[in-house]
Amino acid sequence: MVGAPKITLQWPGKALSRAPTGGRLTPAVCPDAPVTLIEGDNLVALEALQQDAAGFTLAYLDPPFFTGRSHHRVIRQRDPESGQISRSLGRGFDDHWESLEHYLSALAARISAVHALLTPQGCLVLHVDPKTSHYVKVLCDELFGPECFASEIVWRYRRWPSKQRNFQRVHDVLLRYVKDPKAEPRFQQLYEPLAPSTRATWGEGQQRAVVGADGRRVRSSTLEQPSRGVPLGDVWEIGIVAPVAKERTGYPTQKPEALLTRLIEACTLPGDRVLDPYAGSGTTLAVAARMGRPVVGIDENREALELCAARLRRQGLGVRRSRAVPRSLRQARPTSPARLTG
Repeated sequence: MVGAPKITLQWPGKALSRAPTGGRLTPAVCPDAPVTLIEGDNLVALEALQQDAAGFTLAYLDPPFFTGRSHHRVIRQRDPESGQISRSLGRGFDDHWESLEHYLSALAARISAVHALLTPQGCLVLHVDPKTSHYVKVLCDELFGPECFASEIVWRYRRWPSKQRNFQRVHDVLLRYVKDPKAEPRFQQLYEPLAPSTRATWGEGQQRAVVGADGRRVRSSTLEQPSRGVPLGDVWEIGIVAPVAKERTGYPTQKPEALLTRLIEACTLPGDRVLDPYAGSGTTLAVAARMGRPVVGIDENREALELCAARLRRQGLGVRRSRAVPRSLRQARPTSPARLTG
């Protein structure tokens, strides 16, 4: 209804805007660089990036999941003489929060900063879990506008079952919001294979519906052109990164390359810029650069950035490094965890 009050999410001390950090990037980011790694608080870096005239077509955010735990990187080393593999723990990220209100406040500041960096045809994809997805959905409706909501993608996966008197949690939630609902969004239709029953009945050709005068389908026919498949839905079955997978880095909550490949292929074209404010192990960076998209990743954890750089060098990619410098030490660490994953 026109003029109706907007539905918002409220909590004590809520503030969706904050004073600018006055941060800067040293050296400045080059928009055409295949990969740029920025060390520092991502809010400082995101606000500093607003000085860059070139925007981003896709921003993928994989923030903390409000788990209340410290996450560590698993480092595996093989003894050259015995061949045995030893495991040790390295720095990952801290996901402890004073409260859900503090978590949402920190996330809101970063979502707002990302919104300012998107091109009109660009979009944000926010990766969360069912514990917070309903709060974050209302928050994004407020920050972007409910008319900017594009889709909720359910990423379903299999993992080792946990002992609990409940249904097993086997999915995450990816919320997609477009920057400008009036602009033509950047979107490439992807397809899934035809179902076995469909192939058995209609073969591999494209189907065409024959519609009657009342607009209802009367029958279907099959064309000679091969079918591209079924338009991709919003429930994605993609396996998690297995412990023995070649892409495994040992970094906590690492996301599979197949997931980011699908997102980047659907939401960008070659040459479009991609942003990941929670770079972690560098999955987004590795996939985007391989697909010809200039990409910027941000992380506070220097070990994570070194891991990203090594991963990209193995792909034969050069990496530019930058640092987000806050205006004062007092502003160097706004409420946020040490970092998160990618």
